Amino acid sequence: MASTSTPLTLPVLPLDDEVVLPGMVVPLDLNDADVRAAVEAAQAAARSEPGKPKVLLVPRIDGSYPGTGVLGTVEQVGRLADGDPGALIRGRGRVKIGAGTTGPGAALWVEGTRIEETVPDPLPGQVADLVKEYKALATSWLRKRGAWQVVDRVQAIDDVSALADNSGYSPFLSTEQKVALLETADPVARLKLATEQLREHLAEQDVAESIAKDVQEGVDKQQREFLLRRQLEAVRKELRELNGDSQDGEESDDYRARVEAADLPEKVREAALKEVEKLERASDQSPEGSWIRTWLDTVLELPWNERTDDSTSAYDIQGARAILDAEHAGLQDVKERITEYLAVRKRRSERGLGVIGGRRGGAVLALVGPPGVGKTSLGESVAHAMGRKFVRVALGGVRDEAEIRGHRRTYVGALPGRIVRAIKEAGSMNPVVLLDEIDKVGSDFRGDPAAALLEVLDPAQNHTFRDHYLEVELDLSDVVFLATANVLEAIPEALLDRMELVRLDGYTEDEKVVIARDHLLPRQLERAGLEKDEITLDESALRKLAGEYTREAGVRNLERSVARLLRKVAAQHELGERELPFTVTDADLRALIGRPHHVPESAQDPAERRTAVPGVATGLAVTGAGGDVLYVEASLADPETGAAGLTLTGQLGDVMKESAQIALSFLRSRGAELELPVGDLKDRGVHIHFPAGAVPKDGPSAGVTMTTALASLLSGRLVRTDVAMTGEVSLTGRVLPIGGVKQKLLAAHRAGVTTVIIPKRNEADLDDVPAEVLEKLDVHAVTDVRQVLELALAPATSTAGAEVPVAA
Repeated sequence: MASTSTPLTLPVLPLDDEVVLPGMVVPLDLNDADVRAAVEAAQAAARSEPGKPKVLLVPRIDGSYPGTGVLGTVEQVGRLADGDPGALIRGRGRVKIGAGTTGPGAALWVEGTRIEETVPDPLPGQVADLVKEYKALATSWLRKRGAWQVVDRVQAIDDVSALADNSGYSPFLSTEQKVALLETADPVARLKLATEQLREHLAEQDVAESIAKDVQEGVDKQQREFLLRRQLEAVRKELRELNGDSQDGEESDDYRARVEAADLPEKVREAALKEVEKLERASDQSPEGSWIRTWLDTVLELPWNERTDDSTSAYDIQGARAILDAEHAGLQDVKERITEYLAVRKRRSERGLGVIGGRRGGAVLALVGPPGVGKTSLGESVAHAMGRKFVRVALGGVRDEAEIRGHRRTYVGALPGRIVRAIKEAGSMNPVVLLDEIDKVGSDFRGDPAAALLEVLDPAQNHTFRDHYLEVELDLSDVVFLATANVLEAIPEALLDRMELVRLDGYTEDEKVVIARDHLLPRQLERAGLEKDEITLDESALRKLAGEYTREAGVRNLERSVARLLRKVAAQHELGERELPFTVTDADLRALIGRPHHVPESAQDPAERRTAVPGVATGLAVTGAGGDVLYVEASLADPETGAAGLTLTGQLGDVMKESAQIALSFLRSRGAELELPVGDLKDRGVHIHFPAGAVPKDGPSAGVTMTTALASLLSGRLVRTDVAMTGEVSLTGRVLPIGGVKQKLLAAHRAGVTTVIIPKRNEADLDDVPAEVLEKLDVHAVTDVRQVLELALAPATSTAGAEVPVAA
């Protein structure tokens, strides 16, 4: 509790940014005009009153005064330690400041009221605990400062108010904190505030001491490490002198010797020596030293002037071609391009034209084709034929530009890009580098790797390729780059422009049989643990596997089928169900691995064929897995229940939808000339469906197929089972050219189709189709839809699927 009484009139002694609490004794300099005026006024007033002169000590903070001051008595006036006049003043109690008044002297006089403080006796339990806590905290702080005499004085204070005001001597309290103590009239509340302030200071002091201790320990550790390293260097030096070894063992000198001894290009040597000089200046603890050492190791490990001499087989063009033929069947375009490259390189070498304008005779080829045709394995065969090292760089899923160009050396864990690492791995500056799945490269916030590949794959630039990590020129002009892709459209146009495109459109059935016999079967026999003479696959079995069990552009599923067949025979032999040796024929396949999955349409029962009803036509398409056969179905809605218009289903793209509209518009406008009941197209709804609705489809090449399906529906004439077609149709009935003729004809051949209709302007593309496929296909090149209908539609009197002779 606190009560107020005893009115006073006192001269004001302002203290700038200082606070005096009751019980404190402070010396004040009388040279200060305000201090001198207040003391003189108090002395003048004391002449007429008993007792010592009294003043009102008030803190002055930024020109303002709080509402509470301290009654102070002038204990003594004399000289301070420095010889200046001073006064010793003791704080007696708190005073509530009132209004101003008049008094003797030049000081400011105010009226005030003495604040009398009372504390219950004995102290309640909580207050007693608070007193103990404050004394314990104060004792801990004083002991850390070595003030043992003050500890006893604090322990001797029992009054709550005096104990709280004693914190005014604490040097760590700010002026604001001391003002808060001054204005807190309740002694218990003031002691709580003083305890909190002391507790916070001790906590901060503990943290500061802990940090200082950790820093000191780290410094001591570094000093010990430095001293030990110096001692170790001195010991090594003494040992070298004893052994008569005069070579300096300094690491930087070792790197300098390695750089000078290495066979480096001049600019690379200069850059390496600059880094060695930085390493010499760097301290052992500097992180830059580890970066420089890693960079120097990378530069010294690169084969700057190492080149694989092209083998004798490479300059023996016929021998190189024989290697390619032995390791891969088909793929004539790629083999011819590699043969051309080797022939030109041979002639340049003979004429001393190995380097022209700083560029060597490298090559950049893009192998584009469906999965399983041998694009990846072809790269290894090319390296074998040329006698060069082979390195594969997988680009599928790469999204970071730094994967190609490397990281800046300032990054933690920085590495050179994949191209530099491939050269390092090959140990040669002219390897065959296979950039696998280049169409699967993505881009995100870390950059576009495909853009970084532009310089790598540009023959006009890659002789001065700069990796972000190396920052020196690297000559890639002698590297043979082979990039593989499944989808041509997924490769950026600027990147595709820098590569020579070679298409791998898939294998014919005869080529698959050769591949299975010469390559797949021996490999799978070894994996199945079978000897060559224990099991034999007849050619009829291989042909049936390729034609009816695995209809694909490549040979991956064919190899899986061969492997499954061999595993089945091996398991039966272990179970005692079959004796070896054993010859597998086409008649044994169903019992061993089940029924065929791809039976040709022409081999089915006439009543079960898709084209057994009017309105169904067979088209040809190109997918990511090569060519494929595409069926088109058309129907007319009942005039009483179906709404007029065109309905399209099968997950079609915009271009294919437009082709359907064009086919319908052509028949509406020209159907009368073709003797078709076009009135049904006006009054009844038309529905065109492409089966396999889960597969997206797009492109203009199904135009003639949709037109033929609608014409078959209207005329009631069936579309011949053995006929497939492709071509874009115009509003006037012209058949326009399309792409992918080779893939489509290969698909028709695999599907058992014997007659194919293509646009006349695509006739030149037949040169790319294998001769054995053309021999089994009757290809008709047409210019008008009327020719298509004449070839594709069977006469109205013929039965479904009947073979009708048609004039070319």
